[in-house]
Amino acid sequence: MLEIKNFTKSYNEKKKAVDDLSLSIDPGDIYGFIGANGSGKTTTIKAVVGIHDFDSGRITVCGHSIKKEPIICKKMMAYIPDNPDLYEHLTGYQYINFISDLFDIPTDERTAKIEKYGDLFEMTGNLGNIIASYSHGMKQRTAIISALVHSPKLLVLDEPFVGLDPKATFTLKQIMQECVSDGGAIFFSTHILDVAEKLCNKIAIIKGGKLIASGPTETVKGNQSLESFFMEVQDI
Repeated sequence: MLEIKNFTKSYNEKKKAVDDLSLSIDPGDIYGFIGANGSGKTTTIKAVVGIHDFDSGRITVCGHSIKKEPIICKKMMAYIPDNPDLYEHLTGYQYINFISDLFDIPTDERTAKIEKYGDLFEMTGNLGNIIASYSHGMKQRTAIISALVHSPKLLVLDEPFVGLDPKATFTLKQIMQECVSDGGAIFFSTHILDVAEKLCNKIAIIKGGKLIASGPTETVKGNQSLESFFMEVQDI
């Protein structure tokens, strides 16, 4: 589904933000990407979704290169950043319909999806209001709805639970499980290690731009908690 091979990205000549990273995310995976602030998580994610160029290596989505075939790749995935930057002069409905237009979603299909996810995230009553009036959590929920409206095969999420209340967090976790049950895959970063331990079947830990552990969650963490293992490998 998502293949990252020997990915390297530098912002200056002196330091590599990410150095020779290789990961494989398969259909059915909820793959957690874990690391301290500044470790290279967001840099990697932005390269995966085509926001950042990179120095060397390759990134493919269902066999298609994000560099050579970005439109094909982007049609198959959805990206939710840690701080959703939405068009605040639009209403929630207008924004989600704008995204639906980009993906050529038929009217009946988008209407059903907006109703479904609007109700699940308790946003239906607010989608007619302008986004500038939304709290951070409401913007995050709107971004999630817009990401799900075209039924992406791959969800790429950067700290998706930030700003969500407990009910919305529970709802998102259920949707993530449904996505992979239908043959999709999820690659996401998080600092909430107990959530990652319970939710992810695979994890990768990055430190200083270098991959230091990856694989099935139970294999990586061994007999200890993920939090304990993370603290150990981070020398904290």
